[in-house]
Amino acid sequence: MKYMLSSKCLLAICLSLIFSKVVVAEDHDGFKPIFDGKTLDGWKSNDMSYWSVENKAITAKITKQHPCTINQYLVWQDGELNDFELKLTFRMVSKSKVNGGFQFRSKLLPNHDVAGYQVDNNTGTNWLVRLYDEHGRHTLAFRGQRADIASDGTITYQLIPATNKKANFTLDKWHEYHLIARGPHLSLRVNDQLVAEVIDGDKKQLDLSGILALQLHSGPPMTVKFKDIRLKRLKPVHKSH
Repeated sequence: MKYMLSSKCLLAICLSLIFSKVVVAEDHDGFKPIFDGKTLDGWKSNDMSYWSVENKAITAKITKQHPCTINQYLVWQDGELNDFELKLTFRMVSKSKVNGGFQFRSKLLPNHDVAGYQVDNNTGTNWLVRLYDEHGRHTLAFRGQRADIASDGTITYQLIPATNKKANFTLDKWHEYHLIARGPHLSLRVNDQLVAEVIDGDKKQLDLSGILALQLHSGPPMTVKFKDIRLKRLKPVHKSH
């Protein structure tokens, strides 16, 4: 027996398919997950004993029974990043003042340390988050600052009015980072609000490509968690050097 679909039914099915494709495209917006929420596949550390997955989050812990005297890094294994956008949700919990974050466009050193650009957090300060250069120039821009770095390394600062005051988030709660790296331009948003920005014109120090690595900073007992890690690669605007 043959069944014929009416023109109205066909139209409804076509519209449904088109709408579903639009919704998927809008939901993903070009971002792809680089953490499956279940395992550490695709990620590697010199000492995996600090790293695990708990409640769909990459989790690293320092305890009295398992102290940490050297910074630990969990490195993404799918190559170096040039220009990109990264979104992840982060939380850092401790009874002490602690530090932590993640590296980008960085390099892995022979001793398993990592050098380069970093999104850095610190519970013992009023700035909480900054753009940093690990093993390099140190602070590039605190929360609430826009930094323009000249070719000779001189930095000129401007304030970002909405975020140079008291922070509207705390590091012990979940909050989303949105990091954008386009050539020398680095911008960081927390919970969809611009918090720090850098134009790095120092060609001797500028890094246009490198690894992505999550950090567990050495120190007192603490827990750091990363989840919903999504990446969108962008077409490079400058050649890496």
